[in-house]
Amino acid sequence: MRYLLISCCFLMVSCGSYSKKHQLTEREISNKFITNPYFSDTSQDYVYKANIQVYDNNFGGLLIIKKIEDGNHRVVFTTEMGAKLFDFSITETDFKVNYILDDLNKKLLINLLKTDFKALVQERNLVSRRYIKDFFDIYKTTISGKNHFYYVSDQLDQIIRTGHRKEKVHFLFTDINNNIANHIIIKHHNINLQIALKSIQ
Repeated sequence: MRYLLISCCFLMVSCGSYSKKHQLTEREISNKFITNPYFSDTSQDYVYKANIQVYDNNFGGLLIIKKIEDGNHRVVFTTEMGAKLFDFSITETDFKVNYILDDLNKKLLINLLKTDFKALVQERNLVSRRYIKDFFDIYKTTISGKNHFYYVSDQLDQIIRTGHRKEKVHFLFTDINNNIANHIIIKHHNINLQIALKSIQ
């Protein structure tokens, strides 16, 4: 009987949501949409020195993000000499691989990059829940069927993708000026994948 009670308690704790696990306090939704402003200017080419670590491989070069029109971005990763490593077109409803290097052309990796870059560039997302913790307003939304939590202080500081109540991917935005995040880290917690970006503009 004692074992059963302990097992039930453990099950209740382990089944708690991300918001309960991290002690987020729910509040009334004040904004229907949450906005990511960092790649929203069609007149701007967003150019970053990039390092992508995938398992035991390390790829360095330049990442260029361009907003073509509303809901339409192009993401290109090249070596510093200009050789293309991958080239993606991302819209609100579609993801197209225009080119990808053979060494990166793995279905699992492409799917990971798809969800990462879609979350990175998508500007407006419908809010399903709002929370507060410390000095953050936290907005829950869904991108590609996955839960994302946007942490906002004076600006968007973090996006956390969750699954099974755990943090799966952490997007961190720092050194922000004029709606440009000059440093961005995208770190996966369940696999060895990290993307580090530093603006060179």
